[in-house]
Amino acid sequence: MIVTRTIGLGRKAFVARAAFRTPTQRLITSSYRAVQVESVSPSSQAILNSQRLRRPSSPHFTIYQPQLTWLLSIVHRVAGVGLSVGLYGFLLGYLAAPVLGIPFDSTHIIEYVHGVPDWVKYTGKAIVAFPFTFHSLNGLRHLSWDLGAFLSVRSVYRTGYTVIAASIASGIALLLS
Repeated sequence: MIVTRTIGLGRKAFVARAAFRTPTQRLITSSYRAVQVESVSPSSQAILNSQRLRRPSSPHFTIYQPQLTWLLSIVHRVAGVGLSVGLYGFLLGYLAAPVLGIPFDSTHIIEYVHGVPDWVKYTGKAIVAFPFTFHSLNGLRHLSWDLGAFLSVRSVYRTGYTVIAASIASGIALLLS
């Protein structure tokens, strides 16, 4: 069974407002096309699903060479998720502690941190400082892209290396403060 559906309202619906649009917008909004939809049998559906499972994921990591742009994008997302999970976990623990009868208030936290060895304090600060600085600075980089700045390939790489260097420097500054 073949069913034809029309996408859009056709040319007549956009004639009155066509003068207010750019030529590209007129071309996009005034055109329409028919799409044919065909029902698939269950056995064919199973074949299509098995073919979809064998397709490579995108981007295909075994083909493409690692690039700074997608590496920094992955690290940006991981840092953001890690910081969010840590913050919300701490806040939920702080809120649930009185209900559960656990001594998890500011006084007990300060006493606990005071008694911890220095290497544990610096490790904890590093675990928070480096993702925080990288995520913040790379977020500013993304905001500059939203404003239309630094969009050439050379500028993207230059700002990427700048974010890495500034993140290391400010992470060390936060670690030692």
